[in-house]
Amino acid sequence: MPLPDKHLPSFHIREAREADRRALIPLINSAFSVETFLEGPRTDEERLGAAMEKGTILVAEDREGNLLASVYTELRDRHGYLGMLAVDPAHQGSGLGRRMMEAAAERFRGVGCEALEITVLSLRPELLPIYRRLGFVETGTEPFHYPHPLAPGLECHCIVMKKTL
Repeated sequence: MPLPDKHLPSFHIREAREADRRALIPLINSAFSVETFLEGPRTDEERLGAAMEKGTILVAEDREGNLLASVYTELRDRHGYLGMLAVDPAHQGSGLGRRMMEAAAERFRGVGCEALEITVLSLRPELLPIYRRLGFVETGTEPFHYPHPLAPGLECHCIVMKKTL
């Protein structure tokens, strides 16, 4: 899916393959490096492997085969779950994240999904307006459940957001 955006290199979106794992881990961890409130990296070999077994990861790849972005997708009944949207820091703010979300939404529409759902950590309030602009609305909260603990003294919960397709 080449794009005419002058700020982005040409890229296409495809499903991640096993061979992408080595490049996905540093891409995801660099995209989430701002999350200093979590102890340890955002993902690792074990967590990424489990995600790839349970759902599908979409990746944006440039002409040279470099991964620029990724998003985790999982079919849950009649809605699609999206998580761990990661954009290479060099391309953040360029619209690539929005295009990844649109590609995931199209895939879910194609299998008859009625809605998309995401969760946003309460310690990342700057993300809420971004997802609202993409059509998501807050629908509730969930307890924080993550394999890596929070830095000492912090509290967090997950904000559930939904978008009708």
